[in-house]
Amino acid sequence: MITISEAKMADVRALDELVLDPGAWYVMDRVYLDFARLRVLAEAGAFFMTRTKAGVLFSRQESVPVDKSTGVRSDHVVLLVTAASIKNYSERIRRVAYRDPEDGKVLVFLMNNFVLPALKIAAIYKLRCRVQLFFKWIKQNLRIKHFFGTSENAVRTKIWIAVCVYLLVAILRKELGVEMSSSQILQILSVTPFEQVPLNELLEKVQSQDIPISTPNQLMLWQ
Repeated sequence: MITISEAKMADVRALDELVLDPGAWYVMDRVYLDFARLRVLAEAGAFFMTRTKAGVLFSRQESVPVDKSTGVRSDHVVLLVTAASIKNYSERIRRVAYRDPEDGKVLVFLMNNFVLPALKIAAIYKLRCRVQLFFKWIKQNLRIKHFFGTSENAVRTKIWIAVCVYLLVAILRKELGVEMSSSQILQILSVTPFEQVPLNELLEKVQSQDIPISTPNQLMLWQ
């Protein structure tokens, strides 16, 4: 699911556009910490996980023993305490603190699932980080130089086409086990659009010829 919005739109408002799937997990960064919106997710039968922010106050209700050698610092069941927060979310929340062994940073997660082991919670959030890095790559590399129209529909259509191409290339790279970067594959496709050769053979041909491929910051696919 991708939302194309005006630059001034707050990220958290994208939650209002989700078609919620009961039983699904919605794993988010702390920019999406909005208890009224999280309550909507919970009432739909979905699970949410997000990071907390400084200044959010809780009252501890239960504590679960943890093995701190795994990186898990604490596992608590809490309630919000301020009147405004309780109005938005009055149910119990699970609060898990985890120290990342790679950088020593302590991450504090909030969720409405009380069953999964705390270490599994940290692993799920790491997977979210991998997804975030992929979208970060798209935002850093996606360049659309020319639009075929200036209407809102024309602009949105061109953006969707560009995103779909990037996703297809990512799938292609994974399925074929290609060692090239996605940027390199896009460059090859941009100069061989009419080659009647299966993609796997085309990429193998380029690799076998050991042709140096430049990796400019701006891709040339949309010239």
